[in-house]
Amino acid sequence: MNAASGAVPFARHPAGRGVVWLKESWVMLSAARVPWLLLLLTYYLIQLLVSLIPIVGPLALMVFRPVFTVGFLAAAWNQERGGMPEIRHLFRGFGANLWALIPIGLFLVAGTALAVFATVAVDGGELFEGIATNRPLEDVLAGKDVEAAMLFASACAVPIALAAWFAPALVVFSGCGAAQALGTSLRAALVNWKPAMVYGLLLVFFGAVAPALAVKLIALALPLIAARVVVAVTVVPYMFLFIAAQAISDYVSYRDIFHADEGPAPPPEPETDSA
Repeated sequence: MNAASGAVPFARHPAGRGVVWLKESWVMLSAARVPWLLLLLTYYLIQLLVSLIPIVGPLALMVFRPVFTVGFLAAAWNQERGGMPEIRHLFRGFGANLWALIPIGLFLVAGTALAVFATVAVDGGELFEGIATNRPLEDVLAGKDVEAAMLFASACAVPIALAAWFAPALVVFSGCGAAQALGTSLRAALVNWKPAMVYGLLLVFFGAVAPALAVKLIALALPLIAARVVVAVTVVPYMFLFIAAQAISDYVSYRDIFHADEGPAPPPEPETDSA
């Protein structure tokens, strides 16, 4: 559906769909681990190179984040239709809809900055000053009320994240402009707050709690050198796989909410001999 013809319809799902999004994403990842990991590593290499540019680099990464998100969406779309994720998919956002995607990135930059600036009311500006002056993390966390300020900033950033969640997919797949994509994404996420909350909690558990607990247990059970080796060969690969699954889940959740009547694409027809 082209967004110019009216509002983009979306479905309302029960809480359990949040589990399904990650489950289906893991199935897709399991069928193409190497291509997805190559795609992810290429993206991280680009991030590393761009981040070396002082001041402009980190800002550019955030502005162009929705553009690269389209690359992961394109890779998932292609895989669901019988193809495989390819490096070229990563740059798909630069070839079309670029000028609708960049405003979404600018929205992320402005929204994040406002969320951090709002913490001045909580800790008197300690967190904001620490980030602005690039102080070491341990020094920033030593400040009074900084942890409360971080929680407050996270809460302020929730609507920003929800608005940006489906926005790149809505631009590419539904023909929305940036403003309509952000507004539609926010409304769909709020309507689906139950599965979104389950999904978010699962991301926190599998992406932060579980690996942190694993690292802690390994450190307690083994000498320092052995622990580092075990972490390097278990937790680090796990994190790459988790991040890849999370990237795929952006497509899976979008498809489930905005194309619920279509379902996953059917597998390709098997080839038959014409003889």
